[in-house]
Amino acid sequence: MSFFGELYVRSTLPFLSPEVTAREVAYLERCFAGLPPSGPVVDLGCGHGRHAAPLNTAGVLAGRVVGLERDAYSLAHRLPGFPALEGDLRALPFPDASLAGAYAWYSTLFAFSEAEHRIILREVTRCLRPGALLVFQTVPYERLLEQPSASFQRQLPDGSRLEEESRFEPATGRDHGQRRLITPEGRVLSGTYAIRYYPLAELIQLLESTGLSTKWVHGGLEGEPLTPASTDLIMGAELRHG
Repeated sequence: MSFFGELYVRSTLPFLSPEVTAREVAYLERCFAGLPPSGPVVDLGCGHGRHAAPLNTAGVLAGRVVGLERDAYSLAHRLPGFPALEGDLRALPFPDASLAGAYAWYSTLFAFSEAEHRIILREVTRCLRPGALLVFQTVPYERLLEQPSASFQRQLPDGSRLEEESRFEPATGRDHGQRRLITPEGRVLSGTYAIRYYPLAELIQLLESTGLSTKWVHGGLEGEPLTPASTDLIMGAELRHG
């Protein structure tokens, strides 16, 4: 079974409170407040649309957000209030220089191979128009170094039992994990993942090599600086000049 799909949706929703989503949406609204007043903004890997739905319904991006998601299950269970396309990050279904902005949350851009990460970022570069903005969130490399292995078991509100183990490899920068969900009916959903976490200097180099330049680096949703204690690494990027 694919990790992204029913397993991911059912095992992550209980941990995504309305308060957390509201704070993330408010952060994104502040990021995109200065955009030109026309052109779509794409939620890259929108999932069930917990960011895209409220952003497209009201506020500075109302009527401009389009979701992009490869997983059919997530699209079938998405929230109302925004249009969405089924598509692949590695081959974005948008014309050149057509997007006013794009954003991706929870390391969505870095769940592929090294070569594919470059392809994804080049695709984003191709689709952004001058003055457009890319915002993405991941976890600082140093946070994984502090806790290279993790394991937990938890009972979810619907009666499902969630089990997960993960192991971070500093040499490759990859966090390898296995998740297992046992539903109240006795179904077993399981899948594996491997997410790449980059030190900040490498991430900046990666952006520059794919035609982007760093506009800002934040360590949290209030726009605070990145520090060794930060739990988030949020970056704004734009087309590289020259």
